[in-house]
Amino acid sequence: MPLVSINPATGRTLKRYREHTPKQIADALAAVHRGHLGWRELALSDRARHLAALGATLRRQVESLAQLITAEMGKPLAAARLEIEKCAVCCDFYARHGARFLKDEHPTGASRGTKVVFEPLGVVLAVMPWNYPFWQLFRAAAPALMAGNTLLLKHASNVSGCALAIERVFSEAGLPSGLLRTLLVSSRAIPALIADEHVRAVTLTGSVEAGRKVAALAGAALKPCVLELGGSDPYVILADADLDHAAEVCAQARLVNSGQSCVAAKRFIVVESVRAAFTEKLIARLQARRLGDPAVAGVDLGPLARADLRDELHAQVTRSVKKGAQLLLGGTVPAGKGFYYPATVLAGVRKGMPAYSEELFGPVAALIAAKDEAAAIALANDTVFGLGAAVFTADRKRGETIARERLEAGLVFVNDFVRSDPALPFGGVKQSGYGRELGTPGIRAFVNTKTLWVR
Repeated sequence: MPLVSINPATGRTLKRYREHTPKQIADALAAVHRGHLGWRELALSDRARHLAALGATLRRQVESLAQLITAEMGKPLAAARLEIEKCAVCCDFYARHGARFLKDEHPTGASRGTKVVFEPLGVVLAVMPWNYPFWQLFRAAAPALMAGNTLLLKHASNVSGCALAIERVFSEAGLPSGLLRTLLVSSRAIPALIADEHVRAVTLTGSVEAGRKVAALAGAALKPCVLELGGSDPYVILADADLDHAAEVCAQARLVNSGQSCVAAKRFIVVESVRAAFTEKLIARLQARRLGDPAVAGVDLGPLARADLRDELHAQVTRSVKKGAQLLLGGTVPAGKGFYYPATVLAGVRKGMPAYSEELFGPVAALIAAKDEAAAIALANDTVFGLGAAVFTADRKRGETIARERLEAGLVFVNDFVRSDPALPFGGVKQSGYGRELGTPGIRAFVNTKTLWVR
């Protein structure tokens, strides 16, 4: 069955790719296994040099790679360039600091002659989504490679061009053979890949449903996995917040990647005393964002990546309105080609509505009123997800206390929007998954933490 890449700005088919045959899959598995056997023997300084070369190659090819991202999944071109740069920064970060994260340790209180060392596991299967087709892979790949592992990439079928381009970048950067292989396969191939003896670990970014399936398969095979799943990130606006700042940050956080981000702001929980003023300011800022062709300079909001994704989002909006939500902005599917959806604001969102309990993967803001701070925090935590969250308040100390002790999420920001950084652990709790990418935990996610005792 062919894998089809469609330009979401026009609806036109870009290319059809044939799925890899069983022999091609077996050859790829053997290649990354052989690659690991050589790669793990390289000194950390040599691995770092190769990672730095990978980052440099990304920067040299930024324009062509960004155009490919825009064509395949509709990201505005300026944001696509930033995605490639972020991948390069991640390579640089682990090239610079990876050796320190992997340095032998002598634990406090341990006997003399003991140490803890970190060894690579082997081949890591990376099952990646379409919304950040380069970044999602590189944030897992850079630390895994620095630790001595190699990767097998099963990407989302609608970004097969990006998946193949990632493999080419590895080759053009002069990296040793067999560090990464791309497989053009459907999700039906995943169970056999996880079960294969050469695969030692799995990392997945995707839906909760996909996470459950991969976790079950990895558990049955007794292989570690890192799962970064969905989110319904709450942004809590307290009564003393700077509303102009909060509205600007929240508009940016809701429309990042055209709203197609696990850590995009989705639920805006506003204390009643400032609800009307914040709503007016947020709508004004969302209206100022430009919807249009993602390849055109100055466009802030591109199309959704696929027609079915737009249909699903619109259905969530429609069902929420039928249950009593007020449509204050947007909410209408534009006429014409492409899979566009406008910035949309739903007010009066309550429990029982899709906009309250489901992940809205697109530019739809759900406004939820709270009588006071305690109620706002309770509403923020009333979700099956726990990836990101933010709180806005003039009292920075109070904000930190709320972020540290009261909001249930893997990342909580005060007076700013949630985002990833190579130096900081990234991941969630509850149905947003488990394990961590990036930072020190990211490089130690797929290592054998080995105790040595030398007498």
